[in-house]
Amino acid sequence: MSHARSARGRAKDGPKPGRYPVRFGTAELLRDADRPNAWLISVDGVAQSYVDLDDPANLEFDYVRRLGDVVDCLPSGPLDALHVGGAGCTLPRYVAAKRPGSRQLVFDADAPLIELVREQLDLRSVPKLRVRIEGGREGVRSRHDASADLVVVDAFERATLAGGLATVEFVADVRRVLKAGGTMLANITDGPGLPFARRFLATLAEVFPHIVLLAEPGVLRGRRFGNLVLAASEHELPTAELTRRAASSAYPARCVHDGDLRALRGKAEPVYDAAPMASPNPPEDVLGVF
Repeated sequence: MSHARSARGRAKDGPKPGRYPVRFGTAELLRDADRPNAWLISVDGVAQSYVDLDDPANLEFDYVRRLGDVVDCLPSGPLDALHVGGAGCTLPRYVAAKRPGSRQLVFDADAPLIELVREQLDLRSVPKLRVRIEGGREGVRSRHDASADLVVVDAFERATLAGGLATVEFVADVRRVLKAGGTMLANITDGPGLPFARRFLATLAEVFPHIVLLAEPGVLRGRRFGNLVLAASEHELPTAELTRRAASSAYPARCVHDGDLRALRGKAEPVYDAAPMASPNPPEDVLGVF
């Protein structure tokens, strides 16, 4: 029996824990013991999404909370948003709940995973959300100029950033799609020395004049492998509010910008299509959230 049919057969009785073959490995759907209608999706042991069906504003993962903080600080009202990478569509659900009337489009290359989320985690109930099975670069390339308020890049394949999403050419295409004053958000991972993050910063700086980085102090100091969230725009970003939110979080983070961000970048060079740089694999002893 195909995966899609099996998922449909079970969805009538609500989500069911289990393991499912997907494009980039084996997905596992696990119920949160503390929240009966909240679910964790992992692929080959790497946590991908946490979805609370009763409360889409509940962002369990720290890095997703940082993404949500940026969304909350954007100008009020509905958003036209593009998401490169979907999995459980946690952030699109958050945007739909916090910004009613928002129109959202998700690009994800893993058709079986998206089918699993549609059937088991009620994806069809999210207002004005469409999902297209397509790679991120191809998807962004297909969009009209100045058509999005927000573009979110959070696409991982086996714990590494999907190919082609960290180059000047791709970032320039994102800026083409953004409306005046729009924001690009990206989730990346890195470890000691932050070699990938520094070059990604340089890449963003080739295209956008204003950049903010949000990460836990231990990751910024190179003490451990982890997530870093970056926001970029042609307009100034709300650094004071983001700093306050990051510092008051249950797991405090730092907001790095302006001179401190330039110092962090150092002499790192941008990444171009002609010489791409792969994001690092997490250490074997790290079970990350990517």
